[in-house]
Amino acid sequence: MDEPKRIVVIGASAGGLKAVTELVNNFPGKEEAAVFLVLHVAKHSMGEVIAKHIQKHTSFNCEIARDNEKIRAGNFYIAAPDHHMILKKDRIVVNNGPRENRWRPSIDVLFRSAAVAFNSKVIGIILSGLLDDGTSGMAAIKKSGGICIVQEPMEAEFADMPVNVLNNVDVDYRVPLSDMGYVLQDLFSKPALPEAEVPRDIRIEAGITERMSSSMEDLASIATHSVFTCPDCGGGLWKINDEKINRYRCHTGHVFTEKVMLQMQSESIEETLWVAIRMLEERRHLLLSIDPRLSGTPDAPEDSGRRSRAEQLQVHIERLKAVLQSISINEPND
Repeated sequence: MDEPKRIVVIGASAGGLKAVTELVNNFPGKEEAAVFLVLHVAKHSMGEVIAKHIQKHTSFNCEIARDNEKIRAGNFYIAAPDHHMILKKDRIVVNNGPRENRWRPSIDVLFRSAAVAFNSKVIGIILSGLLDDGTSGMAAIKKSGGICIVQEPMEAEFADMPVNVLNNVDVDYRVPLSDMGYVLQDLFSKPALPEAEVPRDIRIEAGITERMSSSMEDLASIATHSVFTCPDCGGGLWKINDEKINRYRCHTGHVFTEKVMLQMQSESIEETLWVAIRMLEERRHLLLSIDPRLSGTPDAPEDSGRRSRAEQLQVHIERLKAVLQSISINEPND
């Protein structure tokens, strides 16, 4: 196959495999397009199973992306579980760099690298999924002259990802899956848009992910140091400048949106409270299980004091459980 005239990048998460299957049933452009998919799956998932499933529904050649593989028209490349898929002008880079929004592979990583390598030749598609991975990447595609397509949120099994893109990016098409094939066919029939200039900040971020490291100079040029620390490695977080959706990046390379940070903080607080409850319950049981003979008679002052302390601990345990319940009830469903 020749070098592709169009680069199509697809991002999906919860409910995404079903959406991808429906999308590729009528996918046009085999002779001129190369397609790349990041689907959020567990790190130990079998990527080959996903590839075989999608292959049943498309004439594209489906395969798991390999490092340094040449990009060819007619191929449908799927990111391997627990590995980022990064696009260069002539090849694919596969690495296990830091997670973005808790995911590896990350939709943002794929989309951002595609924008840098192919700018106006890129068509980005966001399908069903939770939270907001893909929003920053879709914005990078738009800023670099590419086309943005979003699944109609009303039909998505999980609407978070499409809605977050719509709220933060001026998308070109908002359509149901049944119409995407027609939209793509129309786009493929037209000449590609003129090559566009890729903003410097997008190039810097894409380079950081590919190198799996960043310098303070890189971070200072695209971000402002914040008061927050990285939930994954404990390093200082830098707030990315000039973006509608607030994102934070650490020196190691982890990246989080505010929604993901809130979710991770809630999980950490819950874990801490459960540890505290366990320790208090163990101390209470120990106080109640101490043999009264060690302090004389069951009515000895020491024994009464232990029972009193055990009762006080039970009060604290119930209060902590109430706090946990309150956190669970009041947590936003974003």
